[in-house]
Amino acid sequence: MPTRLGLERHLELIYTAGLALGERARQAGETAPVPTCPRWTVTDLVDHIGMVHRWARANLRGDPDGSTKTWKEEAATVPDRLSWLGTGVDDLVATLREVPDDTKAIVFLRDAPSPRRFWARRQAHETTIHSVDALAAVLGRTPSSDEAGIPPDVAEDGVDELVCGFLPRGKGKPRFDGVDRLRIAAIDTGHSWTMHYTEDGITAVPDDDAPADATISGTAAQLYLGLWNRGAELEGPEEILTGWKKQARVRWS
Repeated sequence: MPTRLGLERHLELIYTAGLALGERARQAGETAPVPTCPRWTVTDLVDHIGMVHRWARANLRGDPDGSTKTWKEEAATVPDRLSWLGTGVDDLVATLREVPDDTKAIVFLRDAPSPRRFWARRQAHETTIHSVDALAAVLGRTPSSDEAGIPPDVAEDGVDELVCGFLPRGKGKPRFDGVDRLRIAAIDTGHSWTMHYTEDGITAVPDDDAPADATISGTAAQLYLGLWNRGAELEGPEEILTGWKKQARVRWS
């Protein structure tokens, strides 16, 4: 599963999305609800992403004391959560610059690239998506793709990670009656992905010419937000769009 963006672009995204997330969190206020993450406040959002950044860094460094519980407890005691968030961003980017390409670390997607490249990409999109959540907290609603301002190359890389990496895991949800091949088509860039359903799960093929039973389409940014359940600007059969929202869930575990 090769990445579509280079290492430096992913590191830039972690840093810039982290800055945006922090600024938006400050603007919204710590008790503001996050419309795109039901039951979360901005404090929950900041604690989550700060914990994830620290866990990823510890994983890359082979730190045996890396504990999500420890960092959640730490977040509750720091005098300035947003400074704590920024420190986590800086430390993660620095670690990704320092570790060798052949470093040993946990990864969890099928056919993943090297751990260094895997975690650069994963945290680039983790941070970018959650920066959109922080924008939703500022606006009090789900932002449009124009408001979110995700560049097409970033969006395509994120769609690729989701469709080719996350969805083929396990039993391969989401599934739809009568659909053996589902195409995901970016109307602005011309790229697409076709999800082939079998009894064993999903195989996702980029730019596949095989006939599809149904298509979900939108700009690359609309696909990025919509497929991650952060937007509602997709085109496609209503039952598939509705089913996607219910079935396509990626959670920290």
